[in-house]
Amino acid sequence: MNTIASVLHSAVTIMTPLLFAALGGLFSELSGLLNIALEGLLLTGAFVSVTVAHATGSLVAGTLAAAAAAALLAWILGLVTLKLKSNVFITGLAVNLFASGATVAAAYRIFGNKGVIRFDNLSGLTAVDIPLVKDIPVLGALISGHSVFVYLSWLAVLLVSFILYKTVFGYRLRAAGYNPGTLVSLGISPDRYRMAGFVLSGVFAGIGGAMLSLNLGTWVPSVSSGKGWIALVVIFLGSKKPRGLLLAAFVFGLAEALSNYLQGVLGVPADFILAIPYVLCLIVMVLASAAGGRDRIIKR
Repeated sequence: MNTIASVLHSAVTIMTPLLFAALGGLFSELSGLLNIALEGLLLTGAFVSVTVAHATGSLVAGTLAAAAAAALLAWILGLVTLKLKSNVFITGLAVNLFASGATVAAAYRIFGNKGVIRFDNLSGLTAVDIPLVKDIPVLGALISGHSVFVYLSWLAVLLVSFILYKTVFGYRLRAAGYNPGTLVSLGISPDRYRMAGFVLSGVFAGIGGAMLSLNLGTWVPSVSSGKGWIALVVIFLGSKKPRGLLLAAFVFGLAEALSNYLQGVLGVPADFILAIPYVLCLIVMVLASAAGGRDRIIKR
């Protein structure tokens, strides 16, 4: 596999957890509340998935457990925010801090180790080669030879698009964010759909977290490494559209894949190269903020 194909292949793998987390966060964002706890939900899914998969020998069981655990944590976040009227940003930060500490504590309690834990019965995810397509230069590396999580994420884009724009649930969830008074006039509580947005964000982020750990067959503390925060940027860079999220996630995946490749090419400190995706994240946020301010001026 040549350099370009290798970087593209790596970019698709890297973007997948970002895409799952962003798709989940899209539900809560469109319902009217931005869920900044995606980092903690990813980390929770990563730990629960590898722990359950190790105990049961089933990657499917690990993935489902990850989705359920992250959804439960997101439900608690929604409960505190919507029922107890806590500030959503403060509670989101609390979830991130809780997940960071709780996963390390749980790892030590269960496995007696606070560091990296390698599971002998987990060998990572199997790549799926698509016949004929795999032999096409560049394109083959882009869409073939990935784990099932990658293909599930692409299907998830279609599923989320259908839910948001073709179902009553999707219409009402978006109304909760754009015009909650409409729902109230129909006797429907907007908070009901905001809670659903939180829970769905947990389900998708949990699956994304499962990929992070199951792809390695190893538990690494803080394996999410800021991906939950980048997923928030992906939501806005993708214009809050599922297909836009797919492209935005690929941009960040490509940036990280390039940074990994350039470590062995450029004679500069590795920390500087690895900062590329986060610098890109900062630039995108500044540009998005500037564009938003300009739009408000134009509307006035």
